[in-house]
Amino acid sequence: MSATASRPARPETAGRAGRFARPLLIAFLLAAVVDLAGLLAGLDTVHLVAKPLLMPLLAAYAAVRGGPRLLIAALLFGWGGDVFLLADNDLAFLLGMGSFAVGHVCYLTLFGRGRARTRASLAAGIAYAVVLAVFLVLIWSDLPADLRVPVAGYSLLLTAMAWRAGVLGRYAAAGGALFLLSDALIATGIAEWPRLPAPDFWVMLTYIAAQLLLALGVLRAGRADRP
Repeated sequence: MSATASRPARPETAGRAGRFARPLLIAFLLAAVVDLAGLLAGLDTVHLVAKPLLMPLLAAYAAVRGGPRLLIAALLFGWGGDVFLLADNDLAFLLGMGSFAVGHVCYLTLFGRGRARTRASLAAGIAYAVVLAVFLVLIWSDLPADLRVPVAGYSLLLTAMAWRAGVLGRYAAAGGALFLLSDALIATGIAEWPRLPAPDFWVMLTYIAAQLLLALGVLRAGRADRP
């Protein structure tokens, strides 16, 4: 059995756990709707309450669906990043970026096992590399000097994750691309570039969709790998 598949469970155990899958997914989607509505309405308290609920609910859903530990770890490190980024200061930003970076390492490790050992698209890799290089060149001078190297290193790791996600199919590929877009929107905000109306809404919308699609892509791959 590949590492993207979970350990076989007894039928009665799997059945009991499976009953919680749909309620957990619904709870995640409701928390996402509440969070996004709060951002559109400018209700900071709603965002402070709803945002920290998102990744634990998605991780719990992945767990009861039999998702691999690396997926659950990636989602929980994403939760750590979410919580740190609620504070508006440079230290919290660096800690949050570090937590997300560990989550990307979890994803990359997961994408390098089992069925995911297939080769990632070279053309997609070249396209991602070009986009990353152009973006960094354009934004570099507008970033605070002390954040340039950390942002560049994190962006390289995130881009590698987004590229490798494609080996698990279109769901995971779309999730990786949206994750890259979400963090690019954050970076443009730090650089004080012109932004879309309600910028935090678009950051969270793309981020929530990214994590959900990555989780679904991993779970689908794990189900396909089971005998």
